[in-house]
Amino acid sequence: MENLWITKPAKKDLKSAYAVFETTIPDIFEKEGIGHLKEEILKEIAYKKHIITDSLENTDSDFVFLVAKVDDKVIGTISFGPCGNETKKCTNHQLDAIDELGSLYVLPHFQGKGVGSALIQSMIMFLHELGVEQFCLDSGFKSAQKRWLRKFGEPYKIAKDYWGEGSDHMVWLCQVTDYVK
Repeated sequence: MENLWITKPAKKDLKSAYAVFETTIPDIFEKEGIGHLKEEILKEIAYKKHIITDSLENTDSDFVFLVAKVDDKVIGTISFGPCGNETKKCTNHQLDAIDELGSLYVLPHFQGKGVGSALIQSMIMFLHELGVEQFCLDSGFKSAQKRWLRKFGEPYKIAKDYWGEGSDHMVWLCQVTDYVK
């Protein structure tokens, strides 16, 4: 994608990063048929805003973010930080020590244009440069699971019917060097 720039966010990027969360989180919940879960949507948006803000304001934050920008506007995000609660539960705490890729959100208008792949690849290169050997990622969203199956292969763990009948939660464990290009 032309004019796409992947970088660490600056404080001036927070407003447009927040807009990414406010747009994409309700959108994915709606597409997954769970748009009625308004409280969960608001909690997820608030949590993402909190961790990106914390990553900028606290030098000892557990999270690192990268953002995708076009014309100085954030159009996508990705984070790397502590293993999330769902991953911990689904793996019986086997991956608690492995940090996780998360917060991968791309504005709907820019989806399907390689932005998410560029964010993932940039984060993997960043992790490689830091000497990180493994990462995990998880998803309960069927649309994301399809993409992760293509990109990362078979999951480390599938929690059958985790979100209700027919709604599994999947967790992947990946070696950084397998994805360095």
